[in-house]
Amino acid sequence: MQRLAETCEAIAGTTKKLLKTGIVADYLKSRTAEEAAVSAIFLSGRAFPAWEETTLQVGGRSLWQIVAELSGKSPDELTAAYRRHGDLGAVAGEALSARADQGLSVIEVEATFRKIAAARGPAAKAALVRDLLTRATPLEAKYIVKIVTGDLRIGLKESLVEDAIARAYGGTLAEVQRANMLLGDLGETVRLASAGRLAEAQMRMFHPLGFMLASPIESAEEGLSYFADAAVEDKYDGIRAQAHVAGGEVKFFSRTRDEITESFPELPDALAGLGQDAVLDGEIVAWEYSAGRARAFSVLQQRLGRKKVSDKMLRDIPVAFLVFDVLYAGGELVMDRPLRERAGILDELLAEKNLNHRGHRGTQRKTRGQAKLAFGEGDETVTAQLIRAPVFRASSAEELEELFGAAQGRGNEGLMIKDLDSTYTPGKRGKSWLKMKRELATLDVVVTAVEYGHGKRVGVLSDYTFAVWNGDKLENIGKAYSGLTDAEIAEMTRWFLEHTIEDRGFLRLVEPKIVLEVAFNNMMQSERHESGYALRFPRIVRLRPDKSAEEADTIERVREIFERQAGS
Repeated sequence: MQRLAETCEAIAGTTKKLLKTGIVADYLKSRTAEEAAVSAIFLSGRAFPAWEETTLQVGGRSLWQIVAELSGKSPDELTAAYRRHGDLGAVAGEALSARADQGLSVIEVEATFRKIAAARGPAAKAALVRDLLTRATPLEAKYIVKIVTGDLRIGLKESLVEDAIARAYGGTLAEVQRANMLLGDLGETVRLASAGRLAEAQMRMFHPLGFMLASPIESAEEGLSYFADAAVEDKYDGIRAQAHVAGGEVKFFSRTRDEITESFPELPDALAGLGQDAVLDGEIVAWEYSAGRARAFSVLQQRLGRKKVSDKMLRDIPVAFLVFDVLYAGGELVMDRPLRERAGILDELLAEKNLNHRGHRGTQRKTRGQAKLAFGEGDETVTAQLIRAPVFRASSAEELEELFGAAQGRGNEGLMIKDLDSTYTPGKRGKSWLKMKRELATLDVVVTAVEYGHGKRVGVLSDYTFAVWNGDKLENIGKAYSGLTDAEIAEMTRWFLEHTIEDRGFLRLVEPKIVLEVAFNNMMQSERHESGYALRFPRIVRLRPDKSAEEADTIERVREIFERQAGS
C-alpha cells in the first residue's frame, strides 16, 4: 500500500496526462497481477469494482472523529489542516504519527474494506476503520481515507487508468475500454490484459453502462447548426434510467448507476416479456394516464428512494418508462451503430410486445384488462407503463420552436435534438445530443452558510447554502456552487471570513447579508431544507449587491412557482 500511496503522490505532482499514465503503467507492471488488479480499482477512487453493489457506508463525520482520536489533535488544529488541504485524507496524512510496525499491502486493505462493508452498524464499521488506520503508515492512511470518501483528488480519471493498463500489458486502449465497459471492473480488466485475453470480456448484465449526455443550446437556430439530420424528442421531467432485461429478470439503474428498481416495483413486469436480453435507455416519469402526459417532477419525487412503495402510492402516483434508445440487444452491443439503426432495433424489440406510437398526446383505454395509451392520428397504442418515446423531425428553427412550445405545453422541460448518424458514447457530452430548455424561474436568495470548495477551489469559500424569507425568518431552500467567476468567489471569500457567525470546520454560518439570484430547472417539496422545498439543479446567475437581504424572495413566491409548475 505504501508503494501505491507513493505512486499517487507522484501522480498528484504532475499535471501532464502522459506522465500520469506512465507512472501508473510502471506501477502496475511492478506488481503481481492480483495486486495490480486491486490497485487499479483503488486508483479509480473506488473501494470495489464498479459493477458491485457493495458499499462501505462510512460517513465523513465518523472518519473525522477517528482521525481526531488517533492523532490526538485538537478540533482547531484539525480544522486548520482541513482549511489548508480541503481534503480529509490529506488531513489524516498530516495529523497521524508514524510508527515502526506500520504498513499494509493493498490485498490487506481490500480485505478489510470488505469486512467494513459487511459490518453492521456504525460502531462496528468505525472499529474496523480505526484498526485499519492504526496499522497504516501516515501516507497509506492518507489514501485509504481518500478511497473511503470516493475521491483521490490526484487528477487521475478512470480513462487514464485504462490507458495505463493498455501501456502496461500491450493491449490497445480501445480493447481495454471495451472490456472495462462490458465488465464494469478495472480489476478484472487488468487480469485479462495481463494474460492477453481482453477479447474474452463479455457483457455483464445488471452492471449499468455509462449514460450518453447532452449539451445545452441557447436557441432553436443553434439546435440545427451542428448536424442536418436530427431526431427531436420531448425532454421529460423525470429521472434518467437504464433498464437491464435478462433471463426474465429486470433491473433499473439511475444516472449515478445506483439500482432504483425497488422504488418502481410495477415497472419490471412491463419489460419482463421482451423476447431477448436488452439494455434500454429512457426516462422514468410520473404519468397521468387519463391525459397521456408526464406529471411534474415534484410528483415523481415522492416515489424516489423508497424501499417500500404502498399500494396507495402505486395508485396515486403511477409511473411510466419512456424508452428512447437501446444499447444492447440479442447478445450484441449496438452502441457503435448510428442512432437511426438503433431506433430501428428498438422499434423491432418493442414490437414483440406490440409497442409503438407516434404523436404527442394520448388518452387511456382498456383492452383485455391491460391499460393502453392511444397516440397520434393512427390511434396506435402502447401498453401502459412502457412507452416508446415519440420522435419528431424539424428542418427549420420555426418548426423547432413550435415543437418546443408544444413540449412545454405538455408539461415537459423542452426538447432533445439528436444526430441520427451519432453512435452512443457513454459518459461523454458532445454535440451529437443537444438539449433545449428554459429556466422555470429565478429567485433572489440570501446566503446563510458557506463551505470550502474542492480541487482548484480548495482554499476559497465557493459552496453557498441559501434561504428565502418565511415571515421574519430565513429558511434554507438550496445550495449552489457554480455560476460565479474566480474573482467574485475570491471577493466573497474575504467577505464571508470577516462575517462568520459560527465556524464549524467544514461549514461556516455567516451573516445573512449577501443576496444571490439563482436559476433552477424545477422545484420539489422536500424535508431536506427547513423551507419544505428544494431547488433542482440550482445555479448562481449573479450577485445582487443592489438588493438588501430584506428584499430577497419569500416562501409565498416559492409556493407560487411550485403551484404553477405543478399545474403545468
